[in-house]
Amino acid sequence: MERRIDFSRDRCMLCAGCGREFLVDLGWIDRWEQTEEKCPGCGLTCEHEHAPRVTIAPRDPALDNERVPQFFWYHTSTCPDWPAKHFDPAADLTAETRLRMGGEEHVAAWTARQRSKALHVGTYEAAVHNMLRRMDDQADSRNQFYLYRVRLRPDVVVREGWLVDPSDWLGDVVLTEVCPSGIDVARYLNYHEDPGGLSLALGRNAITSVQEIAIPLPDAWDGGWAREAIATLESASDVPVRATGKLARFMPPSSPRATEGRELGRALAGRLPVNLRRQFESAVSFDEGTDPVPWARRASSLCGLIVDPQRVLAALDAAEHREV
Repeated sequence: MERRIDFSRDRCMLCAGCGREFLVDLGWIDRWEQTEEKCPGCGLTCEHEHAPRVTIAPRDPALDNERVPQFFWYHTSTCPDWPAKHFDPAADLTAETRLRMGGEEHVAAWTARQRSKALHVGTYEAAVHNMLRRMDDQADSRNQFYLYRVRLRPDVVVREGWLVDPSDWLGDVVLTEVCPSGIDVARYLNYHEDPGGLSLALGRNAITSVQEIAIPLPDAWDGGWAREAIATLESASDVPVRATGKLARFMPPSSPRATEGRELGRALAGRLPVNLRRQFESAVSFDEGTDPVPWARRASSLCGLIVDPQRVLAALDAAEHREV
């Protein structure tokens, strides 16, 4: 079962100061994060420890235990075979790294901890947001990503209620801490990707199959935008020019082409919901020496994941089901 995809939907806020729950749009949240909005009940701003935060919409259909296994869930990863059947987190460790970790006994303990971590799935919006976040702050902007549509076992046992995001500072969750014996799936309020949405922490055996596509889709760019962007970039000089002004000595030389590329990326980001713009702009950053043609096509195709999700779902419909 597919849920309606809406990156721009309103969000529920809950104030810990006065207990008021209220509905806002993404623009309000953006202004609130700049201390330009207050709780309509008690006047707290984002600077206060009891300030309002996003919360689960009371009518979120995933609050119904029986519907959780009926929905499609999503995940993005740079791994082409997620969730890997024989996951070995120590496979790529060099001999030197193993020694720095304290030897094979410590490596084995670390490997066991990595294998004990929960998997994460969420809404389509959360999966795309996760990819942009990783491109922005985890140096994954040039790596190939894959989008997974996940089917759960129809008989999974869902933990009652929902948790506030249980992830640690690395985004990790120990499976047994949220899914004790007899529980397969735990819902949690996602603060970081698709804020206010419900995501799931679960083990590999809760998944029956996945469908996988590489993203962004090949040949999915907006032809008109891409042609104009390529023409603009190719007509601009790629020779770096020294900056001028008081701060020039702190600024590296930049070519007119790179400046145009950054402006094009910023304008494309401006088409998106405000909470995605900064990370999207980072994901499509235009560096010196970047080839205008693949850059424009990729930037437009990334935008399409958000503005034209139906095209992505159609590609997933055509993908084979891989049993897990």
